[in-house]
Parts: sequence; C-alpha cells; structure tokens
Amino acid sequence: MDYQGVMDYLKERDMTMSRYEREDWDRFVSKIHLSLAVPFVHITGSNGKGSTAKYLYEIYKAAGYKTALFSKPYLHKPNEMMLVNDETIKDVDFARIFSAKEAEIKASNLSSFEIETYIAFAYFNEVKPDIAIIECGMGGATDSTTLAGDVPALSIITTVSLEHTAFLGRTVSEIALNKGGIITHEAPVLVGKLEESAETVLKDLARRSKSLYYQVDDYHNEVYEAPYFRFEYQPYRDLEILTPARYQLSNASMALEATKILQSRFPVSEDAIRHGLMSTPLPCRMERHHNIIIDGAHNPEAVEALMTSIVPIAAGKPIHVVFASFQDKNIAVELPRIDRDVAEIVLTTFDAERARKEEDYFLYEGDYSFAPDYKEVISSFLVKYPDDLILITGSLAFAGVAKSYVEEELHL
Repeated sequence: MDYQGVMDYLKERDMTMSRYEREDWDRFVSKIHLSLAVPFVHITGSNGKGSTAKYLYEIYKAAGYKTALFSKPYLHKPNEMMLVNDETIKDVDFARIFSAKEAEIKASNLSSFEIETYIAFAYFNEVKPDIAIIECGMGGATDSTTLAGDVPALSIITTVSLEHTAFLGRTVSEIALNKGGIITHEAPVLVGKLEESAETVLKDLARRSKSLYYQVDDYHNEVYEAPYFRFEYQPYRDLEILTPARYQLSNASMALEATKILQSRFPVSEDAIRHGLMSTPLPCRMERHHNIIIDGAHNPEAVEALMTSIVPIAAGKPIHVVFASFQDKNIAVELPRIDRDVAEIVLTTFDAERARKEEDYFLYEGDYSFAPDYKEVISSFLVKYPDDLILITGSLAFAGVAKSYVEEELHL
C-alpha cells in the first residue's frame, strides 16, 4: 500500500473514544511477536506527559545520544509522532512498515493509534536509537504502548486526575490503577505531585512489582523574565525554560528528576541539561502569536494550570477567550474556572467528529455566546481588542487547527 493509502486507512480506523480495549491488539502483538527492543522511558499522566517527554528527549539528544520520541497528538501528519534526532519517519518507511504486516493489521480490527504504535516500535527497532522516549496515548494498562514483557528503563506518571472516566475509571484511585499499568517488574517508577488516593495506589503497585518508587522534588525561586522562566531544581541553579507557562516548571522538574534516576545508565552533563531545557516547547502550550495565546488545556487540571499561568502574563489586561472542546470533556468545571479571570468567552466548534456543536453547549447558552466559525471569532477579536489578550483553548486538536489559521492565514 502506498503512503496515501495508509493515511486513508488510518482515518477509517480512527476509533478514538468509541473503543478502548486491547484484546485485538494483544492478539496482533502475539501473532507478529512485537516488542520494543531498545532502551526506553515510558510516560503516562493526565497532564504534562507530552512536555515531560519532550524535555527528556531534548536533554538526551543534547547529551549526544541517538534519541527517539513517540508522542501524540500530531498537527499535520502521523509521521510527526515518530522522531529520531529531530527527523520524522519518511513517508516511504511509514508505508513500508505498514505494508509488511498489512494482512495481519486488516485481520486484527486495530485502531489507528494501535497501528501507529506498531509502526513506531518497528521503526525504532530498525534504526536502533540509544534511548526512546515513549508517551502513552491514554491510560496505561490498556494503552497499546504497554507491551507484556517489555521492561522500561524508567516509568513516569506525571499527574493523575479525573479524565476519560468512561474508559479509565470513575475515581482518581481507579484512574491511578489504570495509569499504573506501566509499572513493570523491578523497573523504577517516578511520579509527580499526586493526590493521596492516587499515591497510595501507585505505591502499592510499585511494591508488588518490586519497583523503586521516586517522587519529583519541589522546584524553587521561579521567576518569569520574558521570554524565560528561571528556576532552581536541586542540585541545579539558574535553570531556564523558554516559555511563559508556569505549569511547564513541573514538567521540566519531572524530566530533571528522571535524568538523575537514570544517570548511571545514561549519563548527562549539566550543559546538556541546560541546553535541552532551552529547546522550543511543544506547540500549543501557551504559544504566543502577537496578542494571541494558544493553549491545548483540555481537562480541569490543565485549565487550572493554564489560568494560573496566563493571569500574571496578562498583567491586568482583559482576556477574551475562544473556546472549543470535545464532547467528552468536563466543561461544567472548565468554563466557570476560565470565566473567573476573563472578560468574555465565546464558544465555537471546529471540523472534528468529536467536537462539540452548538447543540452540545445548550446548558451554557445563557452564560456564553456561540459562534459557528472560529476563524471569524478570532479575526473579530483581533480587530476589537488589539491591546488585549486573546486566548484560544479547550482542546489540543482545536488549538492545532487554530494555530494553523493564525500562522498560515493571518500570518501572525
């Protein structure tokens, strides 16, 4: 199958939020004997896993390691999910690896993410990086990146909060149990700052797996001096990250603690750490274009972190919000939290099957206006509020399409 044919097939197999079990995937993995045959760090979490993965990837790359990264979502094409030293997998290799197991894939009822996981792992096995950073898609125990028998150099769980409750569990403890599925026999595990109920679950899983349990330390003396956040994390002083997003301090700290845990196996210098932290952040994380800020906050925990970060940046200027969300997101919590600190919120939609349409906002139509064309909302805000802040948020997918419009059509 050629590359475009594979893209069409992946679109057809996009079963996100309609199927979340792994029986078909496990049969496929068993049939083709799939494993990840390179050293890897496995990362999950309700928020921050993508940024933690990116910081780790940049640090190890700066240290001279041939470093791979598997991370989603992508903005334009799935090749972006599979990086080795900043080079994405080529179209021809993407199609070739798919075609090698095309019959088995089509017979196995796989989702698009499962197929992408197979391609990434097969590709990494071919190019043999020194270390791979692997981000879960959702959860842990039922995620396709978790393969029986594969033992990571380190498992990382960044945060645990109520999200995807129809699939991961109805309580923080149940979600922690699912995400804790990446904890593997005798492989160390690093966790972020967690609620007590989640921490209890993960400590128990680590004990039963005979895994050393680490928790991230506190960062200190943080100060934003545009365009950098400066901070300290033991034993390092005067560290810098290139972002106004305060929440990235926690993600950078997770990456720093991970390098300390892995220092004997994957040594890194302080220079490599500083260089890696100063890399360009992931897109749509408080990404600024003129007076527009684009952020993919998509659950209550992320929204709280976003608002805590943006209010100081606004420095008293009004904030006008363009908001679009997927249907499964908890906007009953997210919208009131945003509303506390902004001048107005306009609800909108975008071209995605799971995006909320006007009728999906009916409970909120008395509090917020709805406009069907997000491009018109953004453009009108730019004209009406040239000196205020315009925040685009609600979903990473929406942030991605809005970013394309802002860059490619508005040229900001």
